[in-house]
Amino acid sequence: MAKKILDVKPTRMELLRIRKRKALAMKGYQLLSEKRDALISSFFKLIKERKKKRQEMEEKLMEAYKSLIMAEMVMGEERVRWLAEKISKEREIKMEKSNIMGVSIPKFELGEEIKLDYSLLSTHSEFDETIKKANEALKKIIEVAEVEGSIQLLGKEIEKTKRRVNALEYIFIPRLLATISYIERQLEEREREDFFRRKRMKALLQKHEY
Repeated sequence: MAKKILDVKPTRMELLRIRKRKALAMKGYQLLSEKRDALISSFFKLIKERKKKRQEMEEKLMEAYKSLIMAEMVMGEERVRWLAEKISKEREIKMEKSNIMGVSIPKFELGEEIKLDYSLLSTHSEFDETIKKANEALKKIIEVAEVEGSIQLLGKEIEKTKRRVNALEYIFIPRLLATISYIERQLEEREREDFFRRKRMKALLQKHEY
């Protein structure tokens, strides 16, 4: 099936213009291909990092859970619950952004640690250790959330970039090449017609002279 061409007049000016568009399209295709490859590379690095971060998070959560069980065994579940209610539940999360190949990636940072509204003398070391482990686990949860968000954003950008690369490679550039070929054929045909017309006129003039 013949490739579609642009709706243009087959002139030398149009030929020059389409050639410039083709050169720009080829350059754009190369840049977008490089961007796509860089994004994919960063994407798989984040996938690898996510696996590591999730493992660290699960370990910290398990440590915090074990510490909580120990605190309940030593102090009693009701006492632990009462103390837990004394702890401020709100925790500020600051968000900044970094840039990967033009994609804004979130960077999360926890605010100040949980404020303790009780005397340390009224608790057991196991409870204090639970608070410490819980804070460590929370930090890891934030790190995983950061990586997950980055993966989602990069994935969307990769898909968008791939569509643009494919559109250039399979639609726009082939259409420009087909248009260039069409104009060149039309111009060559006109040149041949002009050549034979001049040759015929020359022959007629020579015959008229005799």
